[in-house]
Parts: sequence; structure tokens; C-alpha cells
Amino acid sequence: MAHSVYPEIAPTDPAGQTRKEFATDQDVRWCPGCGDYSILAQVQRMLPSLAIPRENYVFISGIGCSSRFPYYMDTYGMHSIHGRAPAIATGVKSANPNLSVWMVTGDGDGLSIGGNHFMHVLRRNVDIKLLMFNNRIYGLTKGQYSPTSPVGKRAKSTPMGSIDHPVDPAGLALGAGATFVARTFDTHVKHIQAILKRGADHKGTAFVEIYQNCPIFNDNEFISLTDKSTKADTVLELEHGKPMIFGKLKDKGIALDDKGHPIVVDVEAHGEDKLLVHDEEDLTVALILSQMGQNGLPTPIGVLRAVKRPTYDEMMQEQVETAQAGPKNSVQDLLDMGQWTVE
Repeated sequence: MAHSVYPEIAPTDPAGQTRKEFATDQDVRWCPGCGDYSILAQVQRMLPSLAIPRENYVFISGIGCSSRFPYYMDTYGMHSIHGRAPAIATGVKSANPNLSVWMVTGDGDGLSIGGNHFMHVLRRNVDIKLLMFNNRIYGLTKGQYSPTSPVGKRAKSTPMGSIDHPVDPAGLALGAGATFVARTFDTHVKHIQAILKRGADHKGTAFVEIYQNCPIFNDNEFISLTDKSTKADTVLELEHGKPMIFGKLKDKGIALDDKGHPIVVDVEAHGEDKLLVHDEEDLTVALILSQMGQNGLPTPIGVLRAVKRPTYDEMMQEQVETAQAGPKNSVQDLLDMGQWTVE
């Protein structure tokens, strides 16, 4: 099924909820110009379109600039501990599957101390929405390099340049078996809303990586993707079932060379029918896309992968119901069995 890049977002839900109902009375405390403001606004604008009562939402975060998010959402929420938000979100969803559980994390919180938890929530396919704000720096602790910082990054903890190879969040998510992987960036307002809506509608863990500018400690990290003079030639907007075309004149495309590697080609000279076609269900295509964004290749945004698989919370609930329907022995019955065999 083809999906519109920018599906219509209803301004209110049948109950009359608007963005204002999701905003708290707390002063939003991010640095001036921080990309988090835009992300917060788009989440608050999109949620009414889901027609879910506010009391059924839970926002959970770890530690970091992005993790202040629950304070600014007039829903239930928890500002939890460093890197452990996936475990808490899993517990909340498992205890009450009827809740809409959203997890907000950053590249440091989610991929450093929280890397192990990040991997397991994805492979389990818990039905939560996982938003990762990626600014490629530690902002809250004042500018150290993060797991996604590029090699050579000069920061307070790496004055001579980072020698760590960076983590690719989308590639890591795909390798962990994620059923929904998408990417967008903070200044692309319509795109954020569209991707958030797709993620919200997905049954299972919906991982959305959001490139987000940190104007204080890593300003202009994504400038080539956001500047009007360059973004058309550096960004590839994905559409399911359509060939990968980009550029100011829509004259550039993505094809595979004889080794299966992506290359940029001239659409007219190469032929549109020979371009790589995006397929959200094709893991190979998704993995290729996750590695793009360097060596002259554009950065893909949109849904890289979306497939169906049973969710952890659904399967756990089925096991609980099966156990409850079975023989009901008391603890005393077990003790009176007289003999225990441990294998």
C-alpha cells in the first residue's frame, strides 16, 4: 500500500482535544533555538488526530535534554533514570496494554548507557512509540561527544578529536529486528507530523530518529540537510513503492552498482525504470538506506521499514489468560504434593 508523504492531520479529535490540551503550565526550559521546541510542538499538534483520551497517554523518558519532555505534556508521564526508559515503558505497556505509551530519549541516553535496553525493546516489539532526539552531542552535561558523534569530533572530552566509530541508530534498530524504523528532522514540520502519525498507527515498537540541532554545543550539525540552498540535493524523501529521486530539479536518482552498492545517477541518462524503488517491507533496502548520508549520497528521511509482527504485550497477555484459564492450584496444594523434582 502506498502512503502519502504528508497525510492530512486533523486539527482536533471527536472529543474536541487540541494542542492546548496537551500543553502543561510548566515553563519550557530548553536553550533558545533548540530543536526540541519544534518536536514538542509537532507531537502536541499530532496527538489530537489519534482521538485517544489524554488520560490514556503515558510519556516516559530517561536522562538528558530531551528527557524533560514529560514535564511539558499534560498527560501521565515519568522522568525516569539514565538509559532505563525502555524497561519502564515495557512494564507500563505490559501492565496496561490499553495505554498509548511514548518513550522519549536522546542519542546519549538511548545509545550509551541505554544501548542494551534500546536493543531489547526493539527485538521484543513492545507496542510503544520510541522517539530518539539525535543531536550527535551530549547537551545536558555540556558538550561531550556522544555515541553518534562522527570520527574527529572535537568536544570537551575529545579535544584532539573523537576516535570512536559512531553508532548508526537506524542500522542498529534494523539489526535488532525493529518492525518500524523512520527518520525525520526538527525543522521539517510537515514531515515530523506525518512520520509521528505513521509511527502512532504502527502496532509494535515504532522507532523514530529525529535529527535535532543543538545550537549551543553542536550548532549546524545538520545544516546541509536543512539549509534551503542545499537540502534538495542532500535529502532523499522516501515514498513506499516509488523510485528514489531527489535534487532541485528531480534529476538525480539512486541505483545499485554491480556490487549492490547505492550510487547517485542522472535520472534521464540512467532511466527511471532502473532506479531503486523503495519498499518498506524489504529489509535489504532498509539496511542500504540506513548507511546512506555520506560519500556523496543523500540522507534518506521517511519510513525506512514497516512490517507486522506480534507484539510482546499481546503475547504476554495471551499467556496470562491461558494460565488463568488452567487448573487453579493453591500454594498448599503444591506443598501437599509430597515430592519435588528439580531438573
